[in-house]
Amino acid sequence: MDAIINDAKEKMEKAISALQDDLAKLRTGRASLVMLDGIKVDYYGTMTPLNQVATLAVPEPRLITVQPWEATLIPAIERAIEKANIGLNPTNDGKIVRLPVPQLTEDRRKEIVKSLKNIAEEKRVSVRQARRDANDVLKQQQKNSEITEDDLKRGQDQVQKTTDDAIAKIDDIVVRKEKDIMTV
Repeated sequence: MDAIINDAKEKMEKAISALQDDLAKLRTGRASLVMLDGIKVDYYGTMTPLNQVATLAVPEPRLITVQPWEATLIPAIERAIEKANIGLNPTNDGKIVRLPVPQLTEDRRKEIVKSLKNIAEEKRVSVRQARRDANDVLKQQQKNSEITEDDLKRGQDQVQKTTDDAIAKIDDIVVRKEKDIMTV
């Protein structure tokens, strides 16, 4: 029975971890290198992650700098950033690409919060699915006389407590992120 509960807990933790990864990519009006994750640059015919062809930095709260290891890569880096459609307009001085992070409008903040809530709901559904799977296994074990009815009830209570804890963590993460997005 412990293995079933631990398996459910592990699935729920993965959902929370995935939520944190997804939320890290949401733009909050502050510069973050996570915004550039997934951008690939054409490096001599090979699509290479941006962080493997340049030094990335956040020298100011609203600025990201990209310093390519080879100056010839600047046009390819600018094209890759524009193509990624992340809302940043690259400028360069021949040595370094600057990405100013514009202030978010109130409407844009509300759109981001809306997508934040959609992402969170997907993760809550994943947590509930893990609960359902664990309860199904417990019921099957009770049906096969592998555990008693008391064990079934105890197991379901533990699974529910684990589910409640995971949902509470998700809600807490969402509230903090929403506050981060909505503060100017």
